Amino acid sequence: MKIIFLGTGTSQGVPMIMCSCATCLSKDPKDKRLRTSLHIQEGDVSLVIDIGPDFRQQMLSHQIPEITGILLTHNHVDHTAGIDDIRPYNGIQNGTIPFYGEKYVLDDIKNRFHYIFSEHRYQGLPQVDLKTIEPNNFFLIKDLPILPLRVLHGHLPILAYKIKNLVYITDASLIDDHVIDSMRGVECLVINALRIAKHPTHFNLQDCLEMIQLIQPRKAYIIHLSHQMGTHAAISAILPENVAIAFDGLTLEI
Repeated sequence: MKIIFLGTGTSQGVPMIMCSCATCLSKDPKDKRLRTSLHIQEGDVSLVIDIGPDFRQQMLSHQIPEITGILLTHNHVDHTAGIDDIRPYNGIQNGTIPFYGEKYVLDDIKNRFHYIFSEHRYQGLPQVDLKTIEPNNFFLIKDLPILPLRVLHGHLPILAYKIKNLVYITDASLIDDHVIDSMRGVECLVINALRIAKHPTHFNLQDCLEMIQLIQPRKAYIIHLSHQMGTHAAISAILPENVAIAFDGLTLEI
């Protein structure tokens, strides 16, 4: 399985507009972070997790030729705002693209992007097929089994995903013990950490490292970083050996 980190930044991206902190002014390309998203290629299955406002730029940068499906973690704008840019793939693939998410997420998409689902559609609209999934219930995309897992983003229930030897977690602030048990010992863990200081709805760096200790992956990669985390180089220097800061464009074989 091949994965590409399409984006590793938080909702405002890095650099942040009008900010003059050391991270935002950094010349290191690893400190340039689009909104968080991941591409997964496993055989003939090509998946994107979350479709944020940088989706168009991400697809142009990485020349992803086909999308089998979009997995949604939750309904926040930085994870859903790119839906309109799925249209070129509708044309290339001559059909609809399935979007997988919880019912409340899909209902919100139908409300916010109502023009896509209206009775009187005009030509050129995105063609999406909304498919409801539930936490802890396996589903298949072609022959690839995918397990959605419940995590909490503050008080909001959202989804993590386990796909073969990969676990992907974004925006989480709490994971129940039984869910941790189902992740334990995975080969690759992708997990969020917003900043050094505590935050009410996201793991900070200490929370993230403690969760990595509980899950015990072979390797962990940290995503969904804000500019308040500090530079890639500075944080990388203080991490345990099996933990790395992910960066936009990082490509792995799992």
